[in-house]
Amino acid sequence: MTTQTREPEMGLTFEKVWAMFQESDLRMQKLSEEADRRMQETDRRMQETDRRMQETDRMIKENARQLKETDRQIGKLGNRFGELTEHLVAPNIVQKFNALGFHFDDISGLRQVIHDESNGQKIAEFDILLENGESIVGVEVKSKPSYSDVEDHLQRLRILRLSRDKKGDKRRILGALAGAVMPSNVKAAALKAGLYVITQTGDTVKIDVPEGFIPKAW
Repeated sequence: MTTQTREPEMGLTFEKVWAMFQESDLRMQKLSEEADRRMQETDRRMQETDRRMQETDRMIKENARQLKETDRQIGKLGNRFGELTEHLVAPNIVQKFNALGFHFDDISGLRQVIHDESNGQKIAEFDILLENGESIVGVEVKSKPSYSDVEDHLQRLRILRLSRDKKGDKRRILGALAGAVMPSNVKAAALKAGLYVITQTGDTVKIDVPEGFIPKAW
């Protein structure tokens, strides 16, 4: 019986080991390149986040500047509103009410304030007050009155009534709402509440007194 001898299997050869090192080095290079790419991407995102934060900060500063400018413009508007009261409504208001039989001599007060006697705080302010021996008319002037302005003025007139009662002043108190632009619904609400409605017409004003209107007296 003939026995065949097998060739011994070859172990790790230099060539195999070298190939393994080359493959490992290639993998390490790929991992390093991937890590660099991710780091660059992270850095790019951080730079983008920083840019957006700077842009947000710039927008916040710009909004603050615009708010400051808006406040300044509102302040100027308030001054111009005072001019509206003094130069448009006030010079004509006396003769318009006198035409209704009131007989006022002059305006008794512009921007007249009522203070709380207990603490001195302002509780009401009237743009115009007209007074004679029988009546006081408190006038509120708005560029464009709203429905809430009607309610506010009614409360203002109640405060005036209480203030005059404390002084023993029993004259009747009436109210009027004036506006450069008077919305029809606001006008209707004011008239229903018993307030005179004063509207602009050209360079002067007029008092709307519809048929059947009865002014409310406090």
